[in-house]
Amino acid sequence: MSEFAVPTPLEWREAAIKALKERPLESLIHLDADHLATKPLYGAANGGEPVFAPRPSDSEGRAWDVRALNEGEDADALNRAILTDLENGAASVLIAGPAASDAAKLARALDGVALELAPVALDAGLEGVKAAEALSAAAKGSPRAKLAFHLDPISAYAEAGGAPSDFAGIMAETAKAAATHAATYPEATLFMASGRVAHEAGGSIAQELAFAASSAVAYVKAAVEAGLSVEAALKGVVLGVAVDQAYFDSLAKIRALRLIWASVSKAFGAEVPAIIEARSSRRMLSARDPWPNMLRLTAAGFAGAVGGADAVVLDGFTRAAGLPDDFAKRQARNTQLILMEESNLGRVDDPASGSWYLDARTRELAEAAWAEFQVYEAEGGVIACLEGGVIQPRIARARDMAEKAYRDGAAQIVGVTKFVDPDVRTAPVTPAPAMAAIGTFEALAPVRFAAAFEEAAQ
Repeated sequence: MSEFAVPTPLEWREAAIKALKERPLESLIHLDADHLATKPLYGAANGGEPVFAPRPSDSEGRAWDVRALNEGEDADALNRAILTDLENGAASVLIAGPAASDAAKLARALDGVALELAPVALDAGLEGVKAAEALSAAAKGSPRAKLAFHLDPISAYAEAGGAPSDFAGIMAETAKAAATHAATYPEATLFMASGRVAHEAGGSIAQELAFAASSAVAYVKAAVEAGLSVEAALKGVVLGVAVDQAYFDSLAKIRALRLIWASVSKAFGAEVPAIIEARSSRRMLSARDPWPNMLRLTAAGFAGAVGGADAVVLDGFTRAAGLPDDFAKRQARNTQLILMEESNLGRVDDPASGSWYLDARTRELAEAAWAEFQVYEAEGGVIACLEGGVIQPRIARARDMAEKAYRDGAAQIVGVTKFVDPDVRTAPVTPAPAMAAIGTFEALAPVRFAAAFEEAAQ
């Protein structure tokens, strides 16, 4: 059997210079918003030590939890959608919107759902405590109920730019509710420490991971003050991250978050494995032509699976224009099922481990995020940094850099800035509720990079 010759770095350099013709070799080096360089070649000389960051376990033979997002106010429609998801491959559901905090509507939406078998997660923002009470009532005190309360007032506070009442009081109430529900539901998770609000506002990867880590620290400290042990508080935290079409960066981001969490939990004195929920990015979606979103969402699902997320949530491909219909929801669910059951992406614990590039990228992102996290903690934590305007200008610089890349053509959006379809087929949606800004401080308002180009094309 013949073997391919392995070129030396010098031979590669000579071949690269010849292929580039008049362009310098340095043109192959790319800087991101965190000022980290992606090099054209990785190997033993610049790859560093291997990183191994697998999921802690797989659940009932499935590598990750296929989590279906359900939004809306109509409890009967939610119930039909939830049962359809669970009967057709989803392992759990995430309920968002007004129905999540309405006890009667949530109970109706969950009619026929066995909460001991199918985990139910919430996304209720500043109504998180009320939503947790509604979910607890629906579970009827069953100690085996697999609930994910996802209490996350910090993200909602950041996105709204304030709160309807004193936020310190909201945090204390949230922690107290978490301690109460932890006593009743030992298998439940309590908090969602997410960096998605930073991502959706245009933030860099390091800023997103730092926001998640600093939020986790705030929740653990509040929970301990409310009476939970450090270990129970750490076990009650789910880490949230966004995944987008840049699948190498997205999967490295998840692996980096696992490394960061190991350091955070160790600092608290209890080494608890990370639980990570990856949700598809909304800033990457197009509204005018939603069909290329299927490609972007598939790439995001790939990143969540290969990166080692414990649960993956994909939006419907029409979500930029409004709430998806049954077809778009089915596409979101089936995309994950194909990745899991036909592509077999979960068969290897950490398939990125051993890649010189991905291991180096994981390590560099973790180090950059840890430095950003230390900035937040030195200023009093994520809440103080939001209120004091520390985080917002940092994210604005990263957002401006990304927007400039699209304007200059250095980055492209398929169907928006490149390969634009002049005759777009529409897809049905229903209006999505908008989050009201409160305005105590500068909000981390979500952006969508395609929006400016879509408006200019009208």
